[in-house]
Amino acid sequence: MNHKLKHATCGLVVLASMALTGCQGVYSGQVLPSPYYRGDDVQYFPKGPEMKLAREAAAMQEAKAQTESTPQNR
Repeated sequence: MNHKLKHATCGLVVLASMALTGCQGVYSGQVLPSPYYRGDDVQYFPKGPEMKLAREAAAMQEAKAQTESTPQNR
């Protein structure tokens, strides 16, 4: 009887710890949500420019336009 009581107690402890800790983990590179994901805050990242280096690209185009020669009329 004592042996069965130990197994039952161990099972209850395992179930209680699983219920209280959540299940978020990393599996194959994916972070799976905990049971509390519905109560988490939503992060918002505003949309930025499509090209991250817009100023540098504009400066390069301007420099290229200044160095190109214009065809001469004959």
